[in-house]
Amino acid sequence: MNPFARRLVGAAVIALGAAAVTAIGTSAGPVLAETPKDTFVMAWQFDDIVTLDPGEIFELSGAEYGSQVYDRLVTFDVNDVSKINGHVAESWTVSDDGKTFTFKIRDGIKFHSGNPLTAEDVAWSFQRAVKMNKGPAFILTQFGLTPENVDQKVRATDPRTLVFETDKAYAPTFVLYCMTADVTSVVDAKLVKTKEVNGDFGNAWLKTNSAGSGPFVLKQWKASELLSFDANPNYWGGAPAVKRVLVRHIAEPATQRLLLEKGDVDVARNLKPEQFEPLRGNDKIRIVQSPKGTLYYFGLNQKNEILAKPEVRKAMKYLVDYDGMAKTIMNGLGTVHQAFLPKGFLGAVNDNPYKYDPAKAKELLKQAGYPDGFSITMDVRNTSPSMDMAQAIQGSAAAAGVKINLLPADGKQVVTKYRARNHDMLLYQWGADYQDPHTNADTFAANPDNSDNAKAKPLTWRNAWDIPELTKKTEAAVQERDTAKRAAMYDELQRTVLDDSPFVIMFQQTEVIAERSNVSGLVWGPSFDSNYYWKVSKK
Repeated sequence: MNPFARRLVGAAVIALGAAAVTAIGTSAGPVLAETPKDTFVMAWQFDDIVTLDPGEIFELSGAEYGSQVYDRLVTFDVNDVSKINGHVAESWTVSDDGKTFTFKIRDGIKFHSGNPLTAEDVAWSFQRAVKMNKGPAFILTQFGLTPENVDQKVRATDPRTLVFETDKAYAPTFVLYCMTADVTSVVDAKLVKTKEVNGDFGNAWLKTNSAGSGPFVLKQWKASELLSFDANPNYWGGAPAVKRVLVRHIAEPATQRLLLEKGDVDVARNLKPEQFEPLRGNDKIRIVQSPKGTLYYFGLNQKNEILAKPEVRKAMKYLVDYDGMAKTIMNGLGTVHQAFLPKGFLGAVNDNPYKYDPAKAKELLKQAGYPDGFSITMDVRNTSPSMDMAQAIQGSAAAAGVKINLLPADGKQVVTKYRARNHDMLLYQWGADYQDPHTNADTFAANPDNSDNAKAKPLTWRNAWDIPELTKKTEAAVQERDTAKRAAMYDELQRTVLDDSPFVIMFQQTEVIAERSNVSGLVWGPSFDSNYYWKVSKK
């Protein structure tokens, strides 16, 4: 057994506990002090990955995977998101009527297969996403694209020119921010077309394989276990400094810390607040904070007759000890934030009107016809800090007679149940798909079709909140080209959602990462799909 394989076995013993020692045996030898210089190893909770197809990815961990393997049309400056930069597109122009965007595609980019990346690949990537109509397709279809017209509206006029036509004139920055989303990742059309089965656009194959042009090539994905990459030595932006990346799903924060301190991993991503301070005194470890546009919230399914009552929705917002959790569970991991636009977005409301008030909640429950409270279930991802938050909410809600039965499961199971609208209450995270306010307004304040077979399935739909008037206001806001007026419209939308929605938004996340001090070059952006491993190096 080579030294690195021996080290992984040793780490597995730590992760699995004493019982694993007997199962694995003692031949593995001692755990070594550090990982190889050419290999970056990370401990992370990524049990929410459902698919690796960029036309289908709609989970935070999957989005981060995609940004290592695929290139997108444009990107933004992670230090100043108001700056939109070319990526696959080196430049663009907008027509006078604001409805036609013409992108010039960078020359010299090659896919991992060796095939050249052209405007035809970009057009086909957009077309397949619209025609497959998976979760993130709405980011493109909101511009009037349909399976019937997308081939005409998104087209390559030559190998270096892409034309993208919208149905209406939108704020140009809104269109460009949408081009930074995962669903615009460019796939190798020539390769993926050979993998099509029964007209699936290669979706079944891409769920577990990659066809990108990014700095890393997918080597292996084992759900809730391992994600590994090999460096792309021919990457057009420059070859990565490391030869491989190993991401290990380690559910327990205590195990992540132990692996980090022993040198078995280079980075730990899911430590608890009480673990940070001891690590600050370790000169071999640094703590990095990365504010994210990600919200922790729980949704109340309006198909449940209890939760559908306005007084119950309001009561639940008074049964969360926001400040108590902020000082303990979320200490350093997030700040209290109750509106649907994260701080820093255009028009964001930073007021937090709700405080823990069980007496007020009891009065509201009495008005709703539940003077003694009620029993309800809450689905939750069985990871930290989600489980800790759910247990805290369980305890605080009990003061008003609301008995919450927690249903923990891995992320993939939780999100699948959520997308089927089969929950009562469900605690989860929502990360912005792009850096424009419409990304969150469109999911927290719009629901164009509440029927079970709806095409668009935003968070409002998942929680069966039927809001035709609010949907109209959200559509008007995205078409407003005056920035000040647009900000005021989002202010109004947020206050309406704060007052009457089935969403109890609690915190805006700060990701806290513990890195070995010999690691440098990692980029931790404002969203999970702007976390980049490309320039990581090790001394």
